[in-house]
Amino acid sequence: MADITKEDLKKRTKEFALRVINLTNALPNTYAGKVLANQLLRAGTAVGANYRAALRARSTPDFINKIGVVLEESDESAYWMELIIETKILPESRVSSLLQEANELTAIFAATHKTIKAKRTLLKS
Repeated sequence: MADITKEDLKKRTKEFALRVINLTNALPNTYAGKVLANQLLRAGTAVGANYRAALRARSTPDFINKIGVVLEESDESAYWMELIIETKILPESRVSSLLQEANELTAIFAATHKTIKAKRTLLKS
């Protein structure tokens, strides 16, 4: 697999947010649907916004902190999608590819977070 660039991730996280917006618009107008839509919309759109903030970090510790937030938001997005599937609010077929993307983004940002923390530790020793 080719290396993923910052620009690739900016585009990918924005596309993720747009897909989250479309998915939340498809949720039913029930109490559970509204709560899940609100939670998923907040977390799913925060992934790209916080990634862009991380790219503007003023220091390595700032970058590590901000990437940690991106990681949390992508994982939280997956959680809300899992609830949508498991409660059968929407069919799994409607959510599964977006859930897969959330899991892939989580893995990317977990690896990024781990790598930058390890590099920082090496530089300190």
